[in-house]
Amino acid sequence: MTVQTALLQGSKLLEDAAVIAPRLTAEVLLCHALDCERPYLFAHSDRELEEVEWIHYGRYLHERMQGKPTQYITGRQEFYGREFRVTPAVFIPRPETEGVVQAALAVGARRILDVGTGSGALAVTLALETGTQVFALDISGDALAVAAENARRLKAPVAFVRGDLLSAVASRSMDLIVSNPPYVPRTDQVGLQREVRDWEPELALYGGESGLDVYARLVEDAARVLRPGGWLIMELGFQSRDGVAAMLRGWREVKIVPDLAGIPRVIAARLA
Repeated sequence: MTVQTALLQGSKLLEDAAVIAPRLTAEVLLCHALDCERPYLFAHSDRELEEVEWIHYGRYLHERMQGKPTQYITGRQEFYGREFRVTPAVFIPRPETEGVVQAALAVGARRILDVGTGSGALAVTLALETGTQVFALDISGDALAVAAENARRLKAPVAFVRGDLLSAVASRSMDLIVSNPPYVPRTDQVGLQREVRDWEPELALYGGESGLDVYARLVEDAARVLRPGGWLIMELGFQSRDGVAAMLRGWREVKIVPDLAGIPRVIAARLA
């Protein structure tokens, strides 16, 4: 089997399985099997695959056809121009979350805390972009192991702590808290894409029946943890803007930032 034939057959299998972007997905999975970059495929389309290569490729195709996200198959996802390791223990970083980074860079801070760090994408990025002291929390030990590995590999000086939201954090200790909290209402579970519903960790997905439970806890305890004038910046879930904004009454300089599609995506507020 040649590279070209492998791509054609893989694309057809993925298309029949209703996988989004079947050709691109086939290219990414074949690159993973061959341990190469995509330009290699086009420059060596007539190259014959070795037996071990097409065995791996076939396994990756099967996993993707069963709904396993491509990022969990390859173990990689780009975020803010850097490659992060991801496993089923962590939520896959999305491009929309880069808005949290941009909002955080705009306010400036000396001590930053990332709550629910997952893969460490926010904490590692902010540590490298700001050069300031960054801490990261997660309730999952498996997620913290992935985040710590990403920090080591990218040489980001982040301190990791296991804990439930802000319960382990001292009062008046942080200048900035960032978070991409679980915000999917449990009632929306059935309607989620199978790649999300069946594969990504529930701890990182569901924010109670309304999707607002974690926001409420974060806002309440952030008022204790932040220093006067400190900032709280969070990603917003679909249709969560009004509920979260209501929780922030009494805070100053509340800002809501839309993403490129015009959907409210980030909320930032300053402690009075």
